[in-house]
Amino acid sequence: MTITNNFDSILLNRRSVREYDPNVKIPRDEMLEMIQKATRAPSSLNLQPWRFVVVDSEKGKAALRPLVRWNTIQNDTSAAMVLIFGDLKCYEYGEEIYAKAVSEGKMTEEEKNQQLADIIPDYKSFPKEKMKKVVKLDSCMAAMQFMLVARSHGYDSNPIAGFDHGPLAESVGLDKDRYAPVLMLAVGKALKPGEETVRLDAEKITTFK
Repeated sequence: MTITNNFDSILLNRRSVREYDPNVKIPRDEMLEMIQKATRAPSSLNLQPWRFVVVDSEKGKAALRPLVRWNTIQNDTSAAMVLIFGDLKCYEYGEEIYAKAVSEGKMTEEEKNQQLADIIPDYKSFPKEKMKKVVKLDSCMAAMQFMLVARSHGYDSNPIAGFDHGPLAESVGLDKDRYAPVLMLAVGKALKPGEETVRLDAEKITTFK
C-alpha cells in the first residue's frame, strides 16, 4: 500500500537502515507489488535481466546468515532480504517480452521479428564477463528503483554488496553459471533511523561543456 507519492519526500528521506523492527512483516502480495513497480526501471533492449529472490522466512534467513558477513543485523531484523541476480541468459525471455509488446499494440509483429533477429544472436555472442556487466548495470537500476518504491510504501532499506558472492546463487537453488549475484537489499520498518549523511555539491562533481 502506497504511503506517499511525494517524490522529494521519498528521495530526500531515504536512508540506509541497518536495524529493523523484527515484528514487522511485509505481506507477499505487497512485496510483489513493489517488485512489479521496481521493474519499470530501464534495461538494455528491454530484456529485463533482473531476478529477485525474497528471503522472508526464518529458515531462509538462517541459511543466508553465514553469507552476509558483517551484515547479520540486517539479515536478522529485516522483514526480508531481497536478493537481486542478473540473468546471463535473459535473452531467452526476448520472445515472451516482445510478443507481449505486440499484443499490447506497442510494436508490430514484423518489428518484433526484425529486432529479435538482431538482438538474440548479438547477446548470445557476448563473452561472459561482458554479459555480466550488462546485466549487473540493468539490475542495479532496478535495485535503486525498488528502494524508492519501498520508501513510498513506508518501508526502509539497506543495499548490501558485502556478502559471499560465490555460493549465493546455489544457496537459493539457482544455477551459479547463469545467475550473477548483484546486490542484497534488506527491507523492513526501521527500528533506529538511518544515519544522516552528506553529499558533495553538484558544482564540484559536474562539468559543463
